[in-house]
Amino acid sequence: MEVLSQINELLKTHLGEFGPLIVVGVLGLFMILVTIPLMLNQPEDPLKKLQRSNSAPKKNKKEKKERLRNASRNEQLEKFANFLEPKDEEEYSAVKLKLRQAGYQSKDAVRFYHFSQFALGIVGILIGISLVTVFAGDQEFDSTQILIRVLGPGLVGYFVPKYWITRRVAERQEAIVNGFPDTLDLMLVCVEAGQSLDQAIVRVAGEMKASYPDIALEFEVIAYEMKAGKDKDTVLRDFATRCGVQDVSAFVTVMIQSATFGTSIAEALRVYADEMRDKRVMRAEEAANKLPTKMTLATMMLTVPPLLVILVGPSAKGIMEFGNQ
Repeated sequence: MEVLSQINELLKTHLGEFGPLIVVGVLGLFMILVTIPLMLNQPEDPLKKLQRSNSAPKKNKKEKKERLRNASRNEQLEKFANFLEPKDEEEYSAVKLKLRQAGYQSKDAVRFYHFSQFALGIVGILIGISLVTVFAGDQEFDSTQILIRVLGPGLVGYFVPKYWITRRVAERQEAIVNGFPDTLDLMLVCVEAGQSLDQAIVRVAGEMKASYPDIALEFEVIAYEMKAGKDKDTVLRDFATRCGVQDVSAFVTVMIQSATFGTSIAEALRVYADEMRDKRVMRAEEAANKLPTKMTLATMMLTVPPLLVILVGPSAKGIMEFGNQ
């Protein structure tokens, strides 16, 4: 007990009132960082492997489909699926859709997203602890300051992936909006040349990779899903959901209605492509009209102070000299 009391007093002397708590937290985080790699690299039990191989022929068709569906998933993250995936199905679907809209189509995208939040949060807490202990020097902090300096970097690290995904979604949607009129023009050319809608989608996916890779990837997904036998209406609606762009949703509605009522797809594409070109011109004009308003504040900040110094400065200096006399 005397040794523990001496250690406690020593920690309080060098690290402040919360010295023992900080040391315990650092040791706990160290144990977590050491334990997780060991658990990830833990080899599989040979007996379980043998039992799985013996019971494989007895699995039903549904289990085989589930195994094939998860065949490409990361086995190391599979061990922490309950920890890295939301339990609520709606929350899981929302996060998965958000990641798909950001361009991350992997089956493990949700797990990697939550793992990055967890890892960056721990790194931020370690940085905060180092700021309080190592880089603080002789400066002393109260309990509120310690909490802010320790938890602040942790919260920043935890929310960095969410901010990154939000930015990626906005950038990808903007790229899709910019490339959609050219995509429709190319699709119209293919359809008028005698190709079917499926062939036109495959051709567009190959031709647009160099200029607009995001929308080309979406058309590749459409082509693969149609080849797999998925219903065309469902494929197009999923395409609109993944993009999250109003123009794409309207295009999907036009295509579905055209197929339902038996009207010409080429005519529908021609009308909608003209509308998309007009909307792109209108967006460019809107951005150009906003530019003078945005430049007004910067122009005033950069021009008015020098003009005041040049015009008012000599008069102010003369008044001050006259007052001193």
